[in-house]
Amino acid sequence: MDREELRAVQAPLKQRYRERPGAARVTLSASGTLGEGVSCSVQTGRALAEAGLHPASGGDGSLLCSGDMLLEALVACAGVTLRAVATSLQIPVRGGSVRAEGELDFRGTLGVAKDAPVGFSAIRLAFELDADADEEQLATLLRLTERYCVVFQTLAQPPALSASLSAAARD
Repeated sequence: MDREELRAVQAPLKQRYRERPGAARVTLSASGTLGEGVSCSVQTGRALAEAGLHPASGGDGSLLCSGDMLLEALVACAGVTLRAVATSLQIPVRGGSVRAEGELDFRGTLGVAKDAPVGFSAIRLAFELDADADEEQLATLLRLTERYCVVFQTLAQPPALSASLSAAARD
C-alpha cells in the first residue's frame, strides 16, 4: 500500500468521524474459555491461543504466557503503526524488526514478597529498520508511532479498569 492508497482508504473514515464523532467509538472484545488445569483458551480471530502459567510461576512452558502475549500485541501494534506512519510520511522502509522486552518480578505474582510489583515494572520497545531516512525522519517516525500506537498508549496511560465475577446458577 502506498501513501495515496492509505489516504484513499482512511479519508472517508476521517470525514465520517469528524461529522459523527460517536461513529468512531468502537468496543473491541476478547473472550476465553477456562481449560483444564491452569489454562485459558482465547480465540484470536485467526487461531486459538491457549494460555497458561509461565515456567517462573509453575508452568511447564507448553502453553502461552499472557505476559508474552501482551508484549506480542505491543510489537504487532507498533509494527503496523510504524508502517502506516512511514507510508503516510513517504519514508521508504524496506524492512526491519520490532522487539519488546518486559521486566517481571515473579515474587509479586506468587505473593512471595508484598513489596514486589505484580506485573511489568519496565517495558522496552525497539525498532531496527532498513530505511532511507535521516535522523530527523527517524525521530519523527518513532514519535508518531508512539503517539498513534493503541497498545503503546494504553500501556503509557492506563484506562479505567474494572473486573466483575459472577457464578453460573447450578440446577
